Amino acid sequence: MGRHDLTDTQWNILEPYLPPLNSRSGRKMHNRRQHINGILWILKTGAPWRDLPERYGKWGTVYARYALWQRDGTWDLILEKLLIHFHADGKIDWSLFAVDGTIVTAHKSAAGALTKKK
Repeated sequence: MGRHDLTDTQWNILEPYLPPLNSRSGRKMHNRRQHINGILWILKTGAPWRDLPERYGKWGTVYARYALWQRDGTWDLILEKLLIHFHADGKIDWSLFAVDGTIVTAHKSAAGALTKKK
C-alpha cells in the first residue's frame, strides 16, 4: 500500500457509495480501488497524469474514470453521501467550518473607495 492509498477502513466506508460496477459500455469496471488510489495520488501530489505510478494502472484509464465521474456528478454524489454518513456518526464538527471570501473580487468602491462624482 502506498502512502496516499486508502486504508481498508476508508475503502469499506467509501465502496458502498460508488456507482454500480457495470459501465455504460456494459464492460465491468475493474480495479476501482486501485484507480481511486491513483486519482488520490494525483490530487495529493499535483503531478501530471502521465506521471502516475504504474501500480495504479494505465494513466489514461485512471484519468478516463476520473473525468467520467466528474462529468456525470459521481464525485459530488459521493461527497454528499459521505457528509451524511459522517454527520450521522457525529464525526463532523460543523463549527470548524468558515467561508473565506479572499478570492472573491469586488469593485474598489465596495471597500470604501471614493467614487467619481459627475
